[in-house]
Amino acid sequence: MELTSEDNSNTEPFLKWAGGKRWLVKRDNQISPLYYERYIEPFLGGAAVFFSLPNSPYIISDSNLELINCYKAIKKNYKEVEKYLRLHQRKHCDEYYYQVRKSQPRQQYTRAARFIYLNRTCWNGLYRVNLDGKFNVPRGTKNNVLLDTDNFEMVAERLKKGTILCQDFEETLAIAGDGDFVFIDPPYTVKHNLNGFLKYNEKIFCWEDQERLKEAVSSAVNRGAMVTMTNADHKSIRSLYTGMCKIEKIKRYSVIAGGSSHRGVISEVLMRMGWSV
Repeated sequence: MELTSEDNSNTEPFLKWAGGKRWLVKRDNQISPLYYERYIEPFLGGAAVFFSLPNSPYIISDSNLELINCYKAIKKNYKEVEKYLRLHQRKHCDEYYYQVRKSQPRQQYTRAARFIYLNRTCWNGLYRVNLDGKFNVPRGTKNNVLLDTDNFEMVAERLKKGTILCQDFEETLAIAGDGDFVFIDPPYTVKHNLNGFLKYNEKIFCWEDQERLKEAVSSAVNRGAMVTMTNADHKSIRSLYTGMCKIEKIKRYSVIAGGSSHRGVISEVLMRMGWSV
């Protein structure tokens, strides 16, 4: 199946996500092959690449339970999520932010609205939890809970065709095979091109996880999957994938830092496996 621009919903991502790939989809780098049957993404995050590509059957996943609940809630009934977001907008202030941050709603739509509210009003859209798994990012400078770019109806429509899962990346990659296109953007740091392997949810995405990822990717490619991966521009990553693909350096401007003096141009790597431009 060839996917054309007519199949593309041009959906705007609704979450700000550290390490997100909005900047990448705006460039000329060809992220995806022209032909594929199904889209798979095991580290969903803000879903910038997913929303930028043509509509197709999909499997998207992440290990972040609150993130996945948010996507599922919008897919099921976006109007309910919007209803609670309007409530958050009316009440938003310093005191209210910390009340919501401390709260633990159990209902699907209130959980989803809380997640979006905190994402939009916390510091730099950062998702971070403490050792007890509780969100602990302070309030940021943004006050808009509802945005002019919001189109949750379109997001819900875009999510109709596939499956949303909360699971480890290895389980998702085990599904990939012939005819599938897989985009992979694992957690990593690239400050000064040193890979610190970020704390991700309550766990550490460590070097052993990078090795697990490499083996899972290799198996998926051997089954016929076409893969595009971004990762840290670090000698350990380059060595890990030596012989599997061409490794392309791409540069971007970093804005996730405590002060402007620590921000600047950094590099990542882009790898295509099982297909070429």
